[in-house]
Amino acid sequence: MNKILKYTSVIALAMAATSCSDFLDEELKSSLSPENTFTSSLGFEAGSAGLYSLARSEYNTWGEKGAFMHNGACAYAVQQIATDIVFQSGAKDGSLTHYANLTMTPSTLFIESYWNWSYSLINAANEILIYANKNNNWSYPTDKALYQAEARFFRAYGYRSLQYLYGDAPWVETIQQPFVLNFTRTPRAELLSHMVDDLKFAVDNLPVNPDAVKPGKLTKWAALHLLAEVYLCQKDYENARKCARQVIDSGYFSLMKERFGAEKDKPGDYFHDLFVENNQNRTSGNQESIWVMQFEYKTVGGGTPSDDWTRRDWLPQYHQLGSFFKICSEYGGRGLAQIAPFKWWIGTKNTNATPEAGNVPDGIFEDTDIRNSEYNFKREWIANQESTKGQRVHITDKYWQDGWLFPAPTKFFFAHDDDLTHTGSYRDRMKFRLSETYLLLAEAYLGLNDADNAAKAVNVVRNRAKASSVSASQMDMDFLLDERIRELVGEESRRFTLVRTGKYVDRVRKYNEVLRNTVDEHHALWPVPKTIIDANRDIEFPQNPGY
Repeated sequence: MNKILKYTSVIALAMAATSCSDFLDEELKSSLSPENTFTSSLGFEAGSAGLYSLARSEYNTWGEKGAFMHNGACAYAVQQIATDIVFQSGAKDGSLTHYANLTMTPSTLFIESYWNWSYSLINAANEILIYANKNNNWSYPTDKALYQAEARFFRAYGYRSLQYLYGDAPWVETIQQPFVLNFTRTPRAELLSHMVDDLKFAVDNLPVNPDAVKPGKLTKWAALHLLAEVYLCQKDYENARKCARQVIDSGYFSLMKERFGAEKDKPGDYFHDLFVENNQNRTSGNQESIWVMQFEYKTVGGGTPSDDWTRRDWLPQYHQLGSFFKICSEYGGRGLAQIAPFKWWIGTKNTNATPEAGNVPDGIFEDTDIRNSEYNFKREWIANQESTKGQRVHITDKYWQDGWLFPAPTKFFFAHDDDLTHTGSYRDRMKFRLSETYLLLAEAYLGLNDADNAAKAVNVVRNRAKASSVSASQMDMDFLLDERIRELVGEESRRFTLVRTGKYVDRVRKYNEVLRNTVDEHHALWPVPKTIIDANRDIEFPQNPGY
């Protein structure tokens, strides 16, 4: 249980863990300890920066500066695989295989990583909350509530992953000294209730005007967006509806319907513009982003080459066809193809691959839907090696299965030729954007048995994409889940969405040809890490059923 209770510093992730015991009592005046740092607004601002950095580390892969998600595949891929949208391609990474086959155990890589990352974020938030109550030296009267609001948002954000992945988990709201070895699992319903309380406080005390904060900083609207999701987890559909409507009706955000930003004068469309480098923050003219994680390339406080390899998951290993392709930024850099899309939703348009029986070549997209345009999915691959330059290389079933070529979402095409390995992260990440708020609103209306208003909410998103309107008679949870693919594929944690909507097993059985005869209800949760159960030696710490 030491993993949960590690006394984590949050000062830009550089503070060493400190504590006092009966035989050691130090006054650390020249180092960054909580006691001599959390003594002013400036110190809490440094602590706040640490929280944002910890939150970003969820996407880390190979590990820098003690990262949690490292030494394996792209960690975020485990939230996509074993769902209804992707399979593990032939370019296999062993750290993903157990998830692809649903053979995870309490000792499988990433089972412990997500647990430790969540509790490290929670403990860092708790540390700020504890010292905020001790401090009386604030630059402005509102500073205390502001830093408490950020801390409580991130505490709720940490528990978001825990309750989706493991269900019941210990509720911790203080730093335990000495370590506690008799934790019990707090019921998921109680965790959600605590998360609601934290997010309500954040809503009341975070800044209102998103144009008055630095890029990436939280506002009231990010807290309301997350609160709507938590209410959906509670099946409190009316409050979820109210929260989503507050964001939509705030007047600060709008769906982008015109070209904007860094490449607005180049070929493309406004949906593609959302994912162009430097277009994620409001400073670019993007009015859709609600919360943007800062990973910007070669920027102080931005990302490192290992911070967000999500894009590499979704890119084929086209360079394996060396007689046709060399790695280049135009094709998104060096892909890993650890996951590949199922044909049922992405379709086989402009490929030589065989459509699945009963499915149309366009998959779940209409011809007019700009989210399926040539600017948003790369379906035609043109050789760039000098000897074959200009030749079209057809996507075949074998290339698709092997991970060498498949239709790829260009929202993950970003790389720099000055990074010769074309491996790292270079672009800020839209964590919450308004189109998802509309889809959360639709989910709330479905929970209220109001298909008419659910359809209206979805149609706002579809109309922006130039897709036809959906009728109330067509509107159900499966249509909404398909719409989330069209709009948010690769951005959302698909596992979280399927678990929240109660559709995990149903959708995997229907669409995942690899797992349809394997999946059952217990797979909706992961096992609790074995290290946690073993460390909690003073009382039994129950394992999830089926593991």
